[in-house]
Amino acid sequence: MKIKLLLALTLVCGYAFADHHEGDRKPGMFAGQRAEMQATVEAIDHEARLVTLKRPDGTSVTFTPSPEVRNLDQVRVGDVLHVQVEQTVRIQVVGAEGIEPGAGEIVSITRSEEGEMPAMAAVDTQVLLAKVVAIDVEAMTYKLEFPDGAVNEYTAMVRENLEAASVGDMVAIEVTESVLAVVEAVNRPE
Repeated sequence: MKIKLLLALTLVCGYAFADHHEGDRKPGMFAGQRAEMQATVEAIDHEARLVTLKRPDGTSVTFTPSPEVRNLDQVRVGDVLHVQVEQTVRIQVVGAEGIEPGAGEIVSITRSEEGEMPAMAAVDTQVLLAKVVAIDVEAMTYKLEFPDGAVNEYTAMVRENLEAASVGDMVAIEVTESVLAVVEAVNRPE
């Protein structure tokens, strides 16, 4: 499961529970990254649905857009594809008496209307609840039970975060990936 691997990497690297606040608030963290890219349509074969894009570094890539890509016939050589990709990770320890580990996913995709330039937006959010089943402050370790019943042990980086958590708490992990892709018509006669 992708989210379990991401959690393991985040925890081992010491980022999880990095945003501890005084008082009775449980530890948590938030991290995100964003990338923007663009490429110019270098060649297009509408019948074969084959597109060649030229990247800013001068290299080219040729691919066949999936059948879900609507309005490919609107695209011409010289048009520019703009893509934004964003990933966020939120991890929060919460008191959750009576709640068991669980997982869920929400996916939303939208695309341009018929006759418009190709465009799409997609958001994929995965949520995982893992139960804290053991905390050893002296050894700086804790164990989480996942929805599939697996129990994994992790090493904490901040003692105060372990002290703020309790056995029975839930660790809520939310990973969201979003993509926005828009083809811009360039240098077209009006």
